[in-house]
Amino acid sequence: MSNDNNSIHDFDFNLICEYFSALERQGPGSKEVTLQALAFTGVRGDDARIADIGCGTGGQTLFLAENTPGQITAIDLFPGFIDILNRNAANAGLNRRIKGVVGNMESLPFGDEELDLIWSEGAIYNIGYRRGLREWFRFLKPGGYIAVTEASWFTETRPEEIEKFWNDAYPEIDTISAKVAQMQEAGFIPAAHFILPECCWTENFYLLQKTIQPEFLKKHAGNKMAEYLVVNERHEASLYAQYKNWYGYVFYIGMKPKNSHP
Repeated sequence: MSNDNNSIHDFDFNLICEYFSALERQGPGSKEVTLQALAFTGVRGDDARIADIGCGTGGQTLFLAENTPGQITAIDLFPGFIDILNRNAANAGLNRRIKGVVGNMESLPFGDEELDLIWSEGAIYNIGYRRGLREWFRFLKPGGYIAVTEASWFTETRPEEIEKFWNDAYPEIDTISAKVAQMQEAGFIPAAHFILPECCWTENFYLLQKTIQPEFLKKHAGNKMAEYLVVNERHEASLYAQYKNWYGYVFYIGMKPKNSHP
């Protein structure tokens, strides 16, 4: 196994869940950018229906519940993440408004025009940005919004090393203008987009991983897969430090046209 270009999907699900469940967020982000994106969506009313797809342990889910009305259904493939989310929601007194369920984003448990808002931070890549936008479109009410973060190039050209890394890991990575066009092609009216600041990657993601890695490696001493997982994450952090001017996450927010139907 090469240490240089492994995808997170190359590792054992149980190890992935254990490693990332120790973090508040399972990808780059912050409360500030969640709130910034939320401001473009205009969710109103106690009867609002929200889906957080690929929610992880629910760091952003609980913050959404604190800043929006209505009910949130949070979906993730990993049962361990959902257990943590539901426990944290109960501890925060939000379990009546947040329901965490184990599920696959390829077969979501929603009906046509059921949702006011679809949220997905750092997760839509699992199904693919274009496919996710097209398939999830029907679940939104006319006038509803989708808000997702997606890996994107900031420039038309970039150094060969980082281009190869991302094309191996996620061939659908593209420029911001292309991502906005793809959102429009899926039927949405692009409402806003903005680049996540550097701190979302450094302080809020990679730096926090450094604090959990020694104990994780100690617990799994001699486990080559666990060692490769940590090496892989450290490699990603070093690449970001070197090439952060060429790529990052972008929040894309789109509205389903008010006269639209599935």
